[in-house]
Amino acid sequence: MQDITLSAAVRQNLLTLQSTADLMSGVQNKLATGLKVNSALDNPNSFFTASGLNSRASDLSNLLDDMGQSLQTIKAADKGIQTITDLVESAKAKANQALQTQSQYERKTFAGQYNDLLEQIEDVAKDSSYKGKNLLGGVGNNLTTIFNEDATSKQTIESVDYTDTALSTGLNLSDLAEGQGSTSTLQLQGGKVTLALTDSGGAALNSSSTLGDATAVASAGATLYFVDNSATAAASLGSVTAGASVQDLVDGLNALSGVRAEFDNGTGELTIYSNEDFSIGNDATATAVSGSTLNATTFATSTALLVDSGSYAVGDTLTLTDGNDFELGSLEIEADTTVDDLENFIGDFNGVDASFSTSSGRITITSETDLTLTSDNADFNSTGYTQDTDGIVLDAISDSGFATDSDINRIVDRLNTALSNLRSQASEFGTNLSVVEIRQDYTKTMINTLQEGAGLLTLADTNEEGANLLALQTRQQLASTSLSFASQADQTVLSLF
Repeated sequence: MQDITLSAAVRQNLLTLQSTADLMSGVQNKLATGLKVNSALDNPNSFFTASGLNSRASDLSNLLDDMGQSLQTIKAADKGIQTITDLVESAKAKANQALQTQSQYERKTFAGQYNDLLEQIEDVAKDSSYKGKNLLGGVGNNLTTIFNEDATSKQTIESVDYTDTALSTGLNLSDLAEGQGSTSTLQLQGGKVTLALTDSGGAALNSSSTLGDATAVASAGATLYFVDNSATAAASLGSVTAGASVQDLVDGLNALSGVRAEFDNGTGELTIYSNEDFSIGNDATATAVSGSTLNATTFATSTALLVDSGSYAVGDTLTLTDGNDFELGSLEIEADTTVDDLENFIGDFNGVDASFSTSSGRITITSETDLTLTSDNADFNSTGYTQDTDGIVLDAISDSGFATDSDINRIVDRLNTALSNLRSQASEFGTNLSVVEIRQDYTKTMINTLQEGAGLLTLADTNEEGANLLALQTRQQLASTSLSFASQADQTVLSLF
């Protein structure tokens, strides 16, 4: 090739074609890559400056992903607080419901429902995590969000602990005592005896007759004694003189605790009911008047009549109340009211159970709350001739947390405080959420700015480069034509041959 000699014109055109081809290659590369600076060789200053801008944009882009995950974590906690707030408001509604009733059983039920709501609050707090981070989960769950590439700008959100509602640093809402009931018994026993009060001629006495006329019962000037035979040694309970009237005898008997007397003016029969063994003595030694001895027994069947005891009389009203003096119900004693009727009456109410034992003659009463069974008969539940006007009093082992109005009002105050804290915490999370969202938008804008700046340094203008390519193609065509002309000038020599 070195032995071939080209004319100056051909060589010049050839060099122009080679230069144009190089320029076209560069323009085509810019159009293909979209970059006017592809390496440090193209423009060291622009290349390295753009590289730094793109690197920062990449770092910020990675932080942008972390910000997005932080937003989701805060949103999960915020949704949890909203749900917990609804549950606390429901718990407050339960407390207000309890305040509207005096029934200890209903309040006990509301206390149980209140505890169920607190358990749900704890479950919601535990479930409010996102990718293992729970802002409602307490220690170890603080959330730090980094906003710039050197971590000099960041936000730390401290977690709260709602997984245990009793924590004083959290909601400060403890489970309520639901109360524990207890058991008591009601002894059912008694008996009756009937004496015929007649005069010496066998005629029936009336209530105004003198006792001395009842020859079989008393003699003139004698004293009748009311005797408790249940003790080892008979004990006198009271007395009335034979000169008194039959009505005085009836009144004297009725004045005794656990004893009831009824007199029939038509038949002259005196019927005596007693809770304990009883008799009428007709002298100081209390020798029993014939036929007056009464042996009280425990009621052995559920069909036994209550009026066969000195504790009950027709027209008596039994009342069942709880510890708040809330009346559960009442039962009026009739002539045919049985043990079964009393058992069913007691057991008909929520939280109360009654069962009668035929072997002991007792009704066992179990109640989930305080309970009192009383009667307007002063002899109710009188045994051993000891008056017991308080009736059956059953004290529960423990009361519910809603037992009294003051207890409920104290819980309502705590619930109001918890609601206030929840709203404050929700506001704080809302502010944190806004900050992260604003910084996220800012970071997106900054990334675009950095990438745009890098593009200004390295991106090719496709319109300009397209025009350049078209011009170079024209130049190439012209150079080719010029080369052809130069070659033709050299070929004229051949025409001489």
